[in-house]
Amino acid sequence: MIESSRESASVKAIQDRTATLEEEEEIRRQHERRKVVANLAAGAIAGAIAKTTVAPLDRTKIMFQVSHNRFSAKEAYKVIFRTYKNEGFFSLWRGNSATMARVIPYAAIQFASHEQYKKMFRTSYKKLKSPPPYTRFLAGSMAGVTASCCTYPLDMVRARMAVTKKAKYSSLPDCFAHIIKEEGGLTLYRGFTPTILGVIPYAGTSFFTYETLKILLADFTGGKEPNPIHRLIFGMLAGLFGQSASYPLDVIRRRMQTEGVTGNPCSSILGTARMIIKEEGVRRGLYKGLSMNWVKGPIAVGISFTTFDLTQRTLHRLAMFKDT
Repeated sequence: MIESSRESASVKAIQDRTATLEEEEEIRRQHERRKVVANLAAGAIAGAIAKTTVAPLDRTKIMFQVSHNRFSAKEAYKVIFRTYKNEGFFSLWRGNSATMARVIPYAAIQFASHEQYKKMFRTSYKKLKSPPPYTRFLAGSMAGVTASCCTYPLDMVRARMAVTKKAKYSSLPDCFAHIIKEEGGLTLYRGFTPTILGVIPYAGTSFFTYETLKILLADFTGGKEPNPIHRLIFGMLAGLFGQSASYPLDVIRRRMQTEGVTGNPCSSILGTARMIIKEEGVRRGLYKGLSMNWVKGPIAVGISFTTFDLTQRTLHRLAMFKDT
């Protein structure tokens, strides 16, 4: 009788412990899901703010990339002023609705997936104090590829809207409809290959630079968190290096994306590159607009990284993202 009571108590204790472990595991899973939601929200906010800030410069850069006109700061200013004078102030943000439709999901997916890839590498190298430096590049590249694969048609449509007048495409859905009807659905993926080839060094270099600079600062200051100014500077350097590493492929993909409205025969990466080099040269063709990108890119990336970090920390501190 006593033995039976002991067995019952032991079984009950095991059941209670199992139930407690299951409850703790469910709380942990809920916490992880909330963190992913927070990362998605922070990424979306960061992307929207950064791209809206530099939209006029971005539109001007695309207009030079897809044309045979020589680029200079003076000519860029003339294009911006002429656009403002002929089409109005808000025309400088033409195509920004398409940009937001692409950037919000792109940035959300990129930042959230980057956090997941970092976590994956930390788990893989948990015996080490920290994962090897190259994993920072891999995590960034994988995040960029993931986001690009999910949102590419929106990027293609955004490029079309940026280089055409409103009479051509009145809205984002109208642009989609026209392209599919006149050129076929596969046109929405024209330029996809150079985009992926370009995003690997761009996203990899950007995230690697930003994460490495934060680690170096922490080592130098004894583990202190970077302040917003540090984050902005680190993000700007990350954008500068990332843009420089992948810029020629950015020019090539823009030519391929806008072939249907510019008339330039751009059916392949090598063919497009050869055409650009033959007609405009390497520096004035493949690197056209790079100096503007050295202004626009670092500002956008700096704002993006800084906004993401600060928004993420704020959301993670909210009660809805804490363990309950």
